[in-house]
Amino acid sequence: MAARVSGIGLIVGTFFMAASLTPSLIPRSDLVQGVLAGVSFTAGYGIALLLKWLWLYVQLPVPGAWLSRKLFVVSGSLCVLTAATFLVKAADWQNAIREAMGIAPVPTALPILIGAIAAGTAIILVGSGKLLGILWQRVSLRLGRYVRPRLARIIGLALVLGIVTFLGNGVLFSGFLRIADSSAQALDAVIEPDLAAPADPMSTGSAASLISWEDLGREGRNFIGGAIRADRIRQVTGLEAIDPVRVYVGLNAAEEPAERAALAVAELERIGGFDRSHLVIAMPTGTGWMDPAAFETLEYLQRGDVATLAIQYSYLQSWLSLLVEPEYSTEAGRALFSAVYTRWKQLPEATRPELFLYGLSLGAYSSQQSMRLHEIIDEPVSGALWVGPPFVSPLWQTLTAEREPGSPAWLPKLDQGQMVRFTNGTDGLDGAAEWGRMRIVYLQYASDPIVFFRSDSAFRKPDWMEEPRGPDVSRELRWYPIISFLQQGFDMAIALAVPMGHGHLYAFTDHIAPWMEVMPPQGWEPSDISRLRAHLQTRND
Repeated sequence: MAARVSGIGLIVGTFFMAASLTPSLIPRSDLVQGVLAGVSFTAGYGIALLLKWLWLYVQLPVPGAWLSRKLFVVSGSLCVLTAATFLVKAADWQNAIREAMGIAPVPTALPILIGAIAAGTAIILVGSGKLLGILWQRVSLRLGRYVRPRLARIIGLALVLGIVTFLGNGVLFSGFLRIADSSAQALDAVIEPDLAAPADPMSTGSAASLISWEDLGREGRNFIGGAIRADRIRQVTGLEAIDPVRVYVGLNAAEEPAERAALAVAELERIGGFDRSHLVIAMPTGTGWMDPAAFETLEYLQRGDVATLAIQYSYLQSWLSLLVEPEYSTEAGRALFSAVYTRWKQLPEATRPELFLYGLSLGAYSSQQSMRLHEIIDEPVSGALWVGPPFVSPLWQTLTAEREPGSPAWLPKLDQGQMVRFTNGTDGLDGAAEWGRMRIVYLQYASDPIVFFRSDSAFRKPDWMEEPRGPDVSRELRWYPIISFLQQGFDMAIALAVPMGHGHLYAFTDHIAPWMEVMPPQGWEPSDISRLRAHLQTRND
């Protein structure tokens, strides 16, 4: 047994697994927690084997066979005790996150299930690693007939890694992407029977529209079909209203982003979007989804006096699109902004609408990169609302890094809030100075791993873990080298598996204050805002 299983690998792997059971940003199910624990064990086991190999390679002393067997028994017992202790505490740690998010606690009798899933995952991964090691040895032996042994091992390792990379990335991952893309494309083409094309010729997707109902795509049809009307706005707010304008161009409407952008501008002009007081250039998420929490809230606040237009650039989920085709979202954002801004500048300055930007998730990433300073320096846009910006967003990274000393990474303060403010929906919007000509607001939750994942968290404690922490981040959360990186990676995959108002799921009510700062509404009393908040709270539930 001791010859087949590394004692030091067991120890390091077990401590990695134990640390992975501690809380991170998102509460984990039994399955997710078990898989994470198994992956963490494998990472620790592999690191230990690498260190052991280096130890042997430089010919440092090692214990004899008898002492090795004794140490293996002791280390095995220590591992069992450590694993059992941490598994018993796993439910309490998960409940610490759930309490911060107002979720019902999980039962405490879960360690056996989590342990079984973790053990199964680790066995599969470690076993796969051992098979690769055997393959490496055999390839090296064959090569050793022709070259020196050490060179044979290096070449053999390169060949095995090349094969694994080819199979994993060139075959399995590419196949997964093809399946994901074709499945998403098929879903995008589905037309729900209860969602009919609009009869109003002044609506996008109608018989008179430049974009057919079919070419809107599934998310485009949901966006256009879900538009609130003036009578509904009046009913909820008690204030006079007009019908808001929504324009959306799906992927099938035109081949190139510039063509879809030109089509969007033409359609906006056709239905009178430039006659509204406010115009929003919106970038959807990777699937093309437009968050109703943002647009319903905006249209209520502006009493319909707003036009929103967007173009689709992908079928894939945002994280997949960001991984394999980030340039698509950036190219689409640039094309749409350029087309709209060019036409907007041609309009009489006294009568043209105020121009704003909006994006959620990958849409926030592309929206931030859609405009160039030299383009807008003489006639800037009025503002932007960027929600849940991905951690790779260059502008967001710069602003966060340059925040005022003492302000937390999850709620930065900059330049007294004259041009940029950060908020979690309520806090952070009271700037020390009045707004300047441009008003930019970032809406982000402290518990959103899409925003706060850091690739260097494997070796460095992220700033957002420092005190004071966000209101929905567990006080029990700790930083562990490598483990915190794995935890945050898993958190990103389940960032939407939370109640609205946490993680990457932004609440209707939390859009009220940001929109009011970016685009101050007219004619509202505090009682009107309270009534709207009460209505939107029902949409949160």
